[in-house]
Amino acid sequence: MAVEQRIRKSAEERREEILEIAVRHFAIGGMHGTSTDAIAREAGISQPYLFRLFRTKRELFLACVDRADRRVFETFRRAAAAAPEGEALKAMGTAYVDQLLPDRHAILMQMQGYVATSDAEIQSHVRANFERLVAEVTALSGADEGEVWNFFAHGMLLNVTQSLDLASIADKSEWAASWCNGPPAPPLPDEA
Repeated sequence: MAVEQRIRKSAEERREEILEIAVRHFAIGGMHGTSTDAIAREAGISQPYLFRLFRTKRELFLACVDRADRRVFETFRRAAAAAPEGEALKAMGTAYVDQLLPDRHAILMQMQGYVATSDAEIQSHVRANFERLVAEVTALSGADEGEVWNFFAHGMLLNVTQSLDLASIADKSEWAASWCNGPPAPPLPDEA
């Protein structure tokens, strides 16, 4: 008689599985609208076990924020390292559009982190992550403060258009289509 062998996952492997599930839930429901019971059920664990790995719902939420932020840091580092001299900021922007924006849950998770900042502990954590990201982009790119500010302003606008899922209505809305395609080209100077 064959005995089915169960492979037991480490706590770290289980944490990563739970974070993947929790990011999807928090991305849609936010900090206050997400049920930890639903996350535990989908992960196939009990809620008490979930709280052994993450002591509180806030701790789980912040771990999800950190996971989403870590992806941004890693993507920017890879893009900057591969960029030609003086092109790091542009390469990071392209990588954001090509590699991160398509992951709707990751973008919504970023946005939910900002939304939850009415909680002082979450605000402090999210603020510190954002400060580190700005410093990292500045260091990787060598860009000046104005260029970095514009980079983040443009990125936030991309997050909003992705959150609104304008691509899904672009075939029915000229306005949505124009915003999906990016800004219009600046006018050419007169050549007279």
